[in-house]
Amino acid sequence: MNSSELAKVIETVGRDRGIKREIIIGALEQAILTAAQKKYGMNAVLEAHFNDDSGEIDLFLFKKVVDSDDSMLEESEEIKIEDAREMDPDAQIGDELGIKVEAPSFGRIDAQTAKQVIFQRVRDAEREIIYNEYLERKGDIITGIARRIERGNLVIDLGKTDALLPRSEIIPGEQFRPGDRVQAYLTNVELTNRGPQIYLSRTTPDYLVRLFEMEVPEIRDEIIEVKGCAREAGARAKIAVFSKERDVDPVGACVGMKGVRVQAVIQELRGEKIDIVPWSDNPMIFVRSALSPAEISSIRIDEENHTMEVMVEDDQLSLAIGRKGQNVRLAAQLTGWKLDIVSKTTLQQRTEESVFNLQHIEGVNETLAHAIYQSGFVNIRQVAEAEPSQLQVIAGFETLEAAEKLKNQAMEVVEKAGDLLAGENKEGKTATEAHYQNQAASDAKSQAEERLREMMKNAESSDTDEKTEA
Repeated sequence: MNSSELAKVIETVGRDRGIKREIIIGALEQAILTAAQKKYGMNAVLEAHFNDDSGEIDLFLFKKVVDSDDSMLEESEEIKIEDAREMDPDAQIGDELGIKVEAPSFGRIDAQTAKQVIFQRVRDAEREIIYNEYLERKGDIITGIARRIERGNLVIDLGKTDALLPRSEIIPGEQFRPGDRVQAYLTNVELTNRGPQIYLSRTTPDYLVRLFEMEVPEIRDEIIEVKGCAREAGARAKIAVFSKERDVDPVGACVGMKGVRVQAVIQELRGEKIDIVPWSDNPMIFVRSALSPAEISSIRIDEENHTMEVMVEDDQLSLAIGRKGQNVRLAAQLTGWKLDIVSKTTLQQRTEESVFNLQHIEGVNETLAHAIYQSGFVNIRQVAEAEPSQLQVIAGFETLEAAEKLKNQAMEVVEKAGDLLAGENKEGKTATEAHYQNQAASDAKSQAEERLREMMKNAESSDTDEKTEA
């Protein structure tokens, strides 16, 4: 191959494959070295350099300058001092002298080896280019063509390479055929022995966020910020948005005129229901919004355990919980709070039960029991296990002495009654349930006795009337 042909190959391969000129030249130099190593031996020190002026690859064999007889000389590795000084008058014994040698003529096997070296270098360069390109696009939405299914995973042709859409990352119910256009979120890129492996997803919440960025210009312009997203792919999702400008309604902007923006997202997600809620830095307000469309009556917050007890009217309970708990589950994921949804009736029963339970502490009447309950202590055991400083928040027990007294009295109840009054009784019923059950039984007994007395009275009266008539 002459100089012009070699330069043409370098230019053509670089243009067609998008590979840097230096990489192609390096591959050619390595191919020359591989072939030369076979000719001069594995111990020979060789270097190959592309000559820009001549357009050829120059091959150099480095030999050590020695003072030795011809019979002892290793020709591929050593050169006599006399011969060395003919090339370089300043050569000294022990120096290494680079001697330009003829590149070996490639036989069939050598040519095949060189070809494999070049192809391998070019292939590695292509893989690195693809890896770096898609690594920069990590977190973006990309589009490809479905080609085949491997072990349940969908292989997608991206043009330069293939990507993998795992079965677990496909929206439930979706089916793709070869040739279908597929849009997905690029989750990860890994460099393996077989080249770059690109992983996609259609179920991640990040995909939903990216779709809204595509449809809503205000999000792209950073006027509206997506604060969070929770999603159960194929069923329902909740997304929290916040506007940095007062004049811009974040929910309205995401919905769009006549719902055109959100409908475009829903269509791409195969009809997935999407709730767009306004974000708030106030946790209680945020939770109210996240549980929409249910109407919330009140919220009781527990900062220490990061939980909220959310009360709703009885007719709102199923709406707040959602089908199979979906609404409250997504709201909890979106807000980061553990949510306990209770109906008004259930909460009243809980309150009555706790108040009745707490009144078993000596000196605690119904009013004080309500105050203890409102401070977050729902049974006697919690009062007994609390620190006096924690009990001082209760109205009527602000002093340390009063708080310690309350704690000691609660501990006495726990020691004497155990779980019967501190929590649940042996039958699994709460103290209040047991109380009302006993009361109901007592009332039923009294009513039965009263009816018996009335029947006996009526019988006696009837007997007296019969005697009078006779």
